[in-house]
Amino acid sequence: MTGWDILDKFINGAPSIAATVLLVAAAVIFVVGFSRYGFNFLKYGFSQKEVDDLCKKIDGLSAEVKTEIGNLRTEFHTELETIKINHFGHLKNFLCELTSILLDKNVINNTDKARLDNQLRDM
Repeated sequence: MTGWDILDKFINGAPSIAATVLLVAAAVIFVVGFSRYGFNFLKYGFSQKEVDDLCKKIDGLSAEVKTEIGNLRTEFHTELETIKINHFGHLKNFLCELTSILLDKNVINNTDKARLDNQLRDM
């Protein structure tokens, strides 16, 4: 038994006005759905999402991504500045220690050490 047989029995068994109203309603629903969604109506019916809904979701995600990128950029610059400060701080300490060792070994004198320390202080 096919779908056409079932439809034929339904049409012959139901009163003619009820069957006509039912077929007209089905045709109207099909025409409205097909004109609105095209061939996708046959696949998904009326439960399809509108393009506007998808655009709103994409715009929301785009704004979130831009915010996150801005936050990451700020964090990166902050960490980079911290690394620079710490790096030069360690370098200054190392150079001060080196000048002290050179003074102890009599490679430089007190005036040279003071001059080097002043240069390091200005950095």
